[in-house]
Amino acid sequence: MSRFALAFRLALREMRGGLKGFYIFLACIAIGTGAIAAVNSVSSAMTRSIASQGTTLLGGDLRFELNNRAASDRERAFLDSLGTVATSTGLRSMARLPDGSDQSLVEIKAVDGLYPLYGTFKAEPDRPVADLLARQGDAYGMVAAPLLLDRLSLKPGDRLLIGNATLVVTGRIESEPDAVSEGFGFAPRIMVSEQALAASGLIDTGSLVEHVYKIRLKADAPPLAAIEDQAKRDFPDAGWSIRTAERAAPNLTENIRRFSQFLTLVGLTALIVGGVGVANAVRAFLDSKRTVIATLKCLGAPASVVVLVYLFQILLVSGIGIALGLMLGMVAPWIAGYYLAQYLPITADFALYPRSLLLATLFGLMTTLAFAAMPLGHSREVPATALFRDQGFEMRKLPSWPYVGTAALAIAALAALAVATAYDRRLALIFLVAMAGSFVVLRLVAYGVAALARRSPRVSSPALRLAVGNIHRPGALTPSVILSLGLGLALLVTLSLIDGNLRRSLTGTLSEKAPNFFFVDIQRSQLEDFRALIGREAPGGTLTEVPMLRGRIIAFNGQDVTKMNVPPEGRWVLRGDRGITYATEVPRNSTVTQGQWWPADYKGEPLVSFSEQEGKELGLKLGDKVTVNVLGRNITATIANFRKLDWQSLSINFVMVFSPNTFAGAPHAWIATLMEPQAKAEDEARILRSVTQTFPTITSVRVKDALDTVNELVGQLAVAIRAAAAIALISSVLVLAGALAAGNRARTHDAVVLKTLGATRAMLIRAFTYEYLLLGLATAIFALLAGSVAAWYVVSQVMKLPVTFLPMVALATLALALVTTIGIGLAGTWRVLGQKAAPVLREL
Repeated sequence: MSRFALAFRLALREMRGGLKGFYIFLACIAIGTGAIAAVNSVSSAMTRSIASQGTTLLGGDLRFELNNRAASDRERAFLDSLGTVATSTGLRSMARLPDGSDQSLVEIKAVDGLYPLYGTFKAEPDRPVADLLARQGDAYGMVAAPLLLDRLSLKPGDRLLIGNATLVVTGRIESEPDAVSEGFGFAPRIMVSEQALAASGLIDTGSLVEHVYKIRLKADAPPLAAIEDQAKRDFPDAGWSIRTAERAAPNLTENIRRFSQFLTLVGLTALIVGGVGVANAVRAFLDSKRTVIATLKCLGAPASVVVLVYLFQILLVSGIGIALGLMLGMVAPWIAGYYLAQYLPITADFALYPRSLLLATLFGLMTTLAFAAMPLGHSREVPATALFRDQGFEMRKLPSWPYVGTAALAIAALAALAVATAYDRRLALIFLVAMAGSFVVLRLVAYGVAALARRSPRVSSPALRLAVGNIHRPGALTPSVILSLGLGLALLVTLSLIDGNLRRSLTGTLSEKAPNFFFVDIQRSQLEDFRALIGREAPGGTLTEVPMLRGRIIAFNGQDVTKMNVPPEGRWVLRGDRGITYATEVPRNSTVTQGQWWPADYKGEPLVSFSEQEGKELGLKLGDKVTVNVLGRNITATIANFRKLDWQSLSINFVMVFSPNTFAGAPHAWIATLMEPQAKAEDEARILRSVTQTFPTITSVRVKDALDTVNELVGQLAVAIRAAAAIALISSVLVLAGALAAGNRARTHDAVVLKTLGATRAMLIRAFTYEYLLLGLATAIFALLAGSVAAWYVVSQVMKLPVTFLPMVALATLALALVTTIGIGLAGTWRVLGQKAAPVLREL
């Protein structure tokens, strides 16, 4: 204890001179810790806000949803027994101007007089919902999202047609309290009364419609879990989706957690990259203290005391950096809440999230210990005579095992903490393996660059010869520069290539292969006339139509899917209703890979063909039983075969295709696609207008519009991702600056000796410029190769999209690497070149 006390006093006394030598250290720890604290605090704030406003966001204490059918009398009686029930109906359809000059796809929400049970609906003008939606002569009131009003140039008092009903615009939607629980829509919202929807004639046999029942429970109602259990027990074939206020927006919450995990991993990348800066800063700091260390050892200070002195200093400085990062994490929820409140139902109240701050603190401390242990070990084992004699620490061998073990344990703890706190542990483990592999590869690249420089032919230019020698000489900056800048650049290249390829696919490859239109809710009675209309309007087009129903998977082999541990990549198949169909032959854009297709006249037990990729993700095999609820009936079918689907075609594809006898006599509608490669924009507008006017109850979706919406969302997401990647790149730049600063002492000696021997400042500047140019070029080449491979894997193997190398990304990476390396390098060495020779020569 006396040694600890002595070391702590010496550490505090030595720090009276300030934090000189630790500024890069501080910045690296603060940025990485701040990124992790901010991301996790914002995520916690958003999820907590969603949970605290559950009843408002859900629109009730309980939400029952049925697809393609309304609740039966018995089911409705059960719902009414629980409390006050507000009903709403949602579907997509086409809204068109009365003169037929324009139309748009819309999301229709029809509500009753009890809407909303919780929260406040706001419109402009601010009037009661019942007044806004009331009938006005031969038209029904309607409020619409601002996007639709702008798109169709509508204003209050203008009229709009949906199906067979005439609507009049009475206002614009400002705030819809339960919008989040309705899910994301690709089309602008309009709100009407149930009477208006009934008059439209849009709800028919097989129409894709959602019936929602939101309940405000009675005071003496049983617990929510008990109600859920009773609903499933008393109505096993209902097929309804039940959601409580505790899970008001599960998809949004899950996406927030997924995105926050990604940003946390990016922040961890910045922190680990900053760890290299910590190691460089500690080494440079200890190198500058070599005479102090020598003096302490000569006066009899044990090596352990010397190590403790500088360990305390490092921990104190690390504490300051972590505190700065935590301050960012504290204010981040308030800042994010202020800007995100217009998009998401979150509050901007100031609050602390201890778990998020503690997590960031642990990451910061583990990183400090992991990267500071080795330099501290070197300082312990260098004798006092060597410190007086040499210019610094020679780190050609590892320190003793306690220091290596400490570094290894800290790295292991860092990895374990990242995996244990991850939402998707598999993804976190892959990230850590990739990070470790990147460090190994970067170290090998540095050795390779030094070996190439060592074996390069002798050149006549003294400046270039000196630059090449600096790359491979002992104590060269090569490992530090390539390691620090390579990881950040590789991450930026990866994200840029993924974003570029995804956008290219959405606007190019996919749009070229995709059909021009999707037509939904085609009734059997309309099918022949619809075919004739398309034949007239698009004689060169290819029309494909298939029957379509909606069903929810409720069990595999008799086991409830809600109680199964399903891998994250396969959960989307079980989330909500899926489109299903039946067919006598193998559908287009698919190939049977396992099993056999059923005969055209098959009459046996229900069979199903399952998508191969999704089936593997769900752990299914041939012969397994799949139970699907369709129109209130549970149907169990046996998996007869698996199909490989071409999702990239954006054609009609179904995860499940059943044998025709499965749905014999079941009411359903049809879905169709139109492929017309030669159609121009005006041709598509004519086709859309003709179908909408002739068949007002058929929903027409122009695929290009849907792709444009997705492209816009991808662009917004890419901005956030690139901003996160910029944090890692900033850390890389700081580490690079720290690495150059760590080598400035040796550079000063070299420059003074060379100037004494006749070298001019101009020649030395050229030599340093060549050196940084070669190192920057090598780093850029590695970043392009590593980033391209990573992007290829994500786009090709995960997204299943074609991959193309983007030259502009390569040029931008090359320019960024060269400008950063040369700029920071010359900025750091400019002061070196101005050193007076005499004081330096006296120290040699």
